[in-house]
Order: sequence, then structure tokens, then C-alpha cells
Amino acid sequence: MPKIKSHSGVKKRFQRTGSGKIVRHKAGRRHLLNGKTSNRKRRLSGNVLVDSTMTMPIKRLMPYSS
Repeated sequence: MPKIKSHSGVKKRFQRTGSGKIVRHKAGRRHLLNGKTSNRKRRLSGNVLVDSTMTMPIKRLMPYSS
């Protein structure tokens, strides 16, 4: 049986935690930061869990992640 290729975009954007959940970065923190308040920028920092409706499709795209 040949190996399955992992999706390159998903590999770069998501990580799997030790318990198997999927983590992502919040959007909107890359550029145009002058117009955003510091509270908003602070809220956008850090990682969040991916919504439960999207976990299975993402897990299928990265089959060999731990």
C-alpha cells in the first residue's frame, strides 16, 4: 500500500495537540495593524481550537500527524 501524501497547505496552517485536537492561528494579525486597537490585536494573538465541524476534514488531509 503506498503512502498517502499530506496536504501542504494544511501542514503549514494547523497543528495537532497531544490529545489529538487541531489548533490554528487566528486570522487578521498579519498586516494593516495601525487601524486596529491594541485590545483587538491582543485578542487576535495566540492559538485556538478548530471548530468541531472542521476537525475530521482537516485530520483526513494530514494523515500521519501524531
